[in-house]
Amino acid sequence: MSSKIMSYSYDEYFEIVRSFHGSPAPGVLIGGFMVDLAVKNLPEGILYDALCETKTCLPDAIQLLTPCTTGNGWLTVLPLGRYALSLYDKYTGEGVRVFLDVNKMEPWQEVRNWFMKIKPKKEQDSDRLYREIREAGQDLLSLRRIQIKPDFIQEKKKGKVALCPKCGESYPVSDGDLCLGCQGSDPYR
Repeated sequence: MSSKIMSYSYDEYFEIVRSFHGSPAPGVLIGGFMVDLAVKNLPEGILYDALCETKTCLPDAIQLLTPCTTGNGWLTVLPLGRYALSLYDKYTGEGVRVFLDVNKMEPWQEVRNWFMKIKPKKEQDSDRLYREIREAGQDLLSLRRIQIKPDFIQEKKKGKVALCPKCGESYPVSDGDLCLGCQGSDPYR
């Protein structure tokens, strides 16, 4: 099993993850193999979007290895709690879904301990966990072809913008007569 992740060696990606995420998070490391597998199973040259089914760690791998980010709107994060991602043609919705498959973890017990939270983090053997992730690579994953529902592939337009009559800041008119913050959704006292 090759431990290449896109154009990076595992060691190079490990350091990129450490620098970006703040630590060599197992979820971002495994996410690198997930992104690599998904990209390799898309037709060459298509423009694709990403859908991530968890808000923890996996979005970082997608943003590090693809042009899909939350900022440019090509990455949608749905908090479904599943460790899965999909890359799909932004016009047709055809693509692939890759997920971390617990049924494939038997040979990789430290990965299983981490993923299923069998051992508390302080009791996990980090060196063994990183070694198992590297050795297992894509063997921990499953892939299936998918078709995204039309609602998710519609072009996302920002629409008209106005100044909120209460706070004076700009906001999307589609949010109502006031910005969402002034409607009570801001996190400040």
